[in-house]
Amino acid sequence: MLNIPAELAQRQRDDLYRHRRTHDSATGTHVHTNGREYLAFCSNDYLGLANHADVVAAMQKGATRWGVGSGASHLVSGHSRAHHALEEELADFLGRPRALLFSTGYMANLGTIAALCERGDYLFEDRLNHASLLDAAKLSQARLLRYRHNNVDALAAQLKRHTNGTKLVVCDGVFSMDGDIAPLPRLAQCAKQHDAWLMVDDAHGLGVLGQQGRGTLDHTGLGPDDCPILIGTLGKAFGTFGAFVAGSEALIEYLIQKARTYIYTTALPPAVAEATRVSLRLLQTQSWRRERLQAHINQFRQGAAQLGLTLANSTTPIQPLLIGSSSQALAVSEALLAHNILISAIRPPTVPEGTARLRITFSANHSEAQINQLLSALESVT
Repeated sequence: MLNIPAELAQRQRDDLYRHRRTHDSATGTHVHTNGREYLAFCSNDYLGLANHADVVAAMQKGATRWGVGSGASHLVSGHSRAHHALEEELADFLGRPRALLFSTGYMANLGTIAALCERGDYLFEDRLNHASLLDAAKLSQARLLRYRHNNVDALAAQLKRHTNGTKLVVCDGVFSMDGDIAPLPRLAQCAKQHDAWLMVDDAHGLGVLGQQGRGTLDHTGLGPDDCPILIGTLGKAFGTFGAFVAGSEALIEYLIQKARTYIYTTALPPAVAEATRVSLRLLQTQSWRRERLQAHINQFRQGAAQLGLTLANSTTPIQPLLIGSSSQALAVSEALLAHNILISAIRPPTVPEGTARLRITFSANHSEAQINQLLSALESVT
């Protein structure tokens, strides 16, 4: 029988115990917790839209019109005009026939993969894929084959060995813990050559990369024919909450019929959809947010190189500072708190053993002075 107290004690000894911080302020470049203010570099609010006045106003107006909850699943009575309008606008933004809202990105991945694959089928996933993609493979009962990170030759060898059943290649567009971009053109070509579908979870690319923020596929010159299944989340660059799948008319209708995490859960509040419609417009029209974000990334990487810090090979807002052991990563994170800077330590099993790190992330709302403040603090504690 599982000995829960013993398991918890072991996690503490291994420096793997997780703690929550309770914040007394909204998400932003600064957070208030335990009576202190910290400069934060660990949010996924890449474009700084989570507290944009227009987005907040849309949420408030939406709650006045629609109430604060949807009341039911989409297929019972929870699908509002606000949801439908957002789906149509997301599809138009991405140049795809349709989009389908899910309550979370985790549920979008689980529902989509489990609907498309079953026992006897094959799933090919990058070893550094998000946990939701790996859990989706377990739920589907398809055979999971993991290929070495971004190694298309290894993927091709696996695809060549398996010719029966549905074959689905799945990867992140931007890897959430490393910040690097998947080699999507080669992956798309490889999938086509071996009669497989390609599904990309672009949670950390949409809004940040591509023309008007259309994501990693646009950034790498790919279209719907190259990648028929696109997953997006709304709680990162969009600054709100929820997720969606974008694809063909047939794909979306199939998911409505078969995706259990869509059918059997409450729809997200319509007010959230109204807020997201506004953030989608801001995301497209305010390109200066992406330009400022890229300037912050360049400034930080140049400064980190001068300090001799070991960063992952990333050109995105996710800039991991590789530490090594969990205890060392925790120590650096705690030392930064003394400099009023908040960056969480990321440890196994979220990342491979021996690669604990600080996952530093940037927002368009950060300033040059704040980047310099971060670099100065890192110089002191590393």
